[in-house]
Amino acid sequence: MQSPYRFLFTDLRSDQPIDVLPVQGVTLDDYIGKVGRLTGTVPVPNREIAERARRALVPGRTGVWVERGRDIWWGGILWTLRLASDARGFLSAQIQCGGWESYLYRRLLLDTQVAQQVDQFDIVRGLVDYAQSTRGGNIGLTYDPDVSGVTRDRTFSRYDLPTIGDLIDQLAAVERGFEWRVASYRDTSGRRVKRLMLGHPIIRGGPTEIVLDHPGPVLSYTWPHDASALANGWQSRGASINKNQAVDSFPIMSPVLVADDDITAGWPRLDGSSDHTTVELQGTLDAHARADAAAARRPVQIPEVEVLLGDNITPALLGSTIRLRVRDLWHPTVLDSRYRVVGMSISPPERGRPETARLYLEVAT
Repeated sequence: MQSPYRFLFTDLRSDQPIDVLPVQGVTLDDYIGKVGRLTGTVPVPNREIAERARRALVPGRTGVWVERGRDIWWGGILWTLRLASDARGFLSAQIQCGGWESYLYRRLLLDTQVAQQVDQFDIVRGLVDYAQSTRGGNIGLTYDPDVSGVTRDRTFSRYDLPTIGDLIDQLAAVERGFEWRVASYRDTSGRRVKRLMLGHPIIRGGPTEIVLDHPGPVLSYTWPHDASALANGWQSRGASINKNQAVDSFPIMSPVLVADDDITAGWPRLDGSSDHTTVELQGTLDAHARADAAAARRPVQIPEVEVLLGDNITPALLGSTIRLRVRDLWHPTVLDSRYRVVGMSISPPERGRPETARLYLEVAT
């Protein structure tokens, strides 16, 4: 069976094509709020392919684009190459790649940055500009000029040696934060694009709603219910700001936040905490605490549904809303609810296996 996917390997900085190589046993996924990943194996049956693979597969320097027809379905960076030879001498190159976002977790903030009443999206774009303005740091990430309407005061200290990706995550996780990802697609002129997507409070996809039924197009599903991270009492800890070494040093603490209505409704008291060791301002720490407490009070459950890949199931579905209808023994009356797609894992067709996608969902708001 000929794969519908084409794997293009490029120079990470210039995006100049190096080669197109076959990749077998592929798994690829993409998420909102989490770095996507691609794994697979490049077979090396002869000397010619070996020479081409040696040239194209350079971890840390090679970009990877996955095309399906004219559309780009995934993009990222080759980070790991594992050459393997079996007992019969057959060679293969096993690769692991991370989405373009993974680059920002490999870049450190080496100069203190200060923002005063700056829109949080502009702070993010400033961090990306910082990473790409250094010599050798530009990998072609682009962005739109939209703003969130939420301004922040932030000081990012070079002494903490934070990564750019971690700083964006911390900013996104505060009260009235945002979601972010880097999308891969081809623009109207045919150029490959790595676009930073920012959404406040969330990233939303297109307006078209897809209806999925089980039994029906939904082949299987997994529905977790997990209270291990549940908390209705919360306190967050910040940095120690005591400059007098002659006395004991203590971190700043948020107020203890308790969801009294949960207790009144019969829930037991369940406590949780979080650390924000670089936060020195009480107001900023309190905003983190409120966001953390809200997330812990109602932990996000991520249902998964497996569907056959079709015309309406593509990576462009990330952020979009689907209508899911399930009828089975657990749902004798039909479950009919709307969910937002926050992740997608694609399994290309293999011999005896159809092309499927696993969708990761959260309740639509």
